Amino acid sequence: MARFLGRRFLAPRAFALCATLSAAAVAQDAPDPPPVPAPGRLVDVGGWRLHLNCSGIARPGSPTVILEAGLGDFSVEWSLVQPEVSTFARVCSYDRAGDGWSDIGPSPRTLHQIVYELHTLLERAGERPPFLLTAHSYGGWLAQLFQSSFPAEVVGMVLVEPGADDPQRMMADGRVVRSSSLVTTRAIPPVKPAGPLRLEEIPSQALSQIRAGLPNARQHANDPPRDRLPPDAQRMRAWALGRVGHVLAAVNPFESEELAALRSRGPAELRSLDSLPLIVITRGRPDDSGPDAAALEQEHRKDLAAIAARSRRGRSIVATTSDHHVQLEEPELVVAAIRDVMTLVRK
Repeated sequence: MARFLGRRFLAPRAFALCATLSAAAVAQDAPDPPPVPAPGRLVDVGGWRLHLNCSGIARPGSPTVILEAGLGDFSVEWSLVQPEVSTFARVCSYDRAGDGWSDIGPSPRTLHQIVYELHTLLERAGERPPFLLTAHSYGGWLAQLFQSSFPAEVVGMVLVEPGADDPQRMMADGRVVRSSSLVTTRAIPPVKPAGPLRLEEIPSQALSQIRAGLPNARQHANDPPRDRLPPDAQRMRAWALGRVGHVLAAVNPFESEELAALRSRGPAELRSLDSLPLIVITRGRPDDSGPDAAALEQEHRKDLAAIAARSRRGRSIVATTSDHHVQLEEPELVVAAIRDVMTLVRK
């Protein structure tokens, strides 16, 4: 799988793995119960269950806040944000298929598949729009796709260090290329409303490759800044990152094509952002190192400022003491941004 590090994707073996798994039916991990009971509930979305954790009281005239985690993350990443938001709004975090307490879902894990599953999850759980989407990193693409797919249901967004429109990828040979240069003529596959994957049908070579990386992932599951999470959240991360489903959750061989489709959205599709309350939070500390770090950081801020500029009511905030994981290092800033967007929605 491709791993997001700062602004770049490191993909030494990602494409080979994606190609192998995209044609395979895969399944649930071997029995190994989570170390912590699910704080929310498991909702069937078509033969596989997703974990949804909602708190706070729905108030008339106020949207429900939906929290979307970054790549390789799940609901516990919001442990420092959700309790505070629940004091003034209904707020829900969830685990994408394969991660956290959720079952493995269909393959491939396209952005469209994930957005379909989130919408189905909220519908079947009885969580009604309007929604205020709050997303981190990779989750920013999902939030924007959700908004363009269901514009009548989204009344505001808070994007925390969202992914750039045309992110960089580092290839196996060390070359750094733009996602746009990797686009093929392949059609993005339709979403799958049924058919969760089977673990035993993964080709043995691919499964061995996945399992070989699990011990290291588990060992580093709570490296800073995730050491700021509550103990139960850290226990869940150490367990979840040691499971095959965690890797499968990020396998999407069509990501470049999907990002190209997002970039090509026409005025009609973007019109709903004209007055949509939007806050984009940008890190204040560089997330890259090396001789080109300053240039990369300048480009990163420019990319995120462009996202905020899509709405006449959009603005940017700099998290002065945070790097990429603002929700862990300055959770109060994310909470304040959600409150501010909530206020704009009510006006």
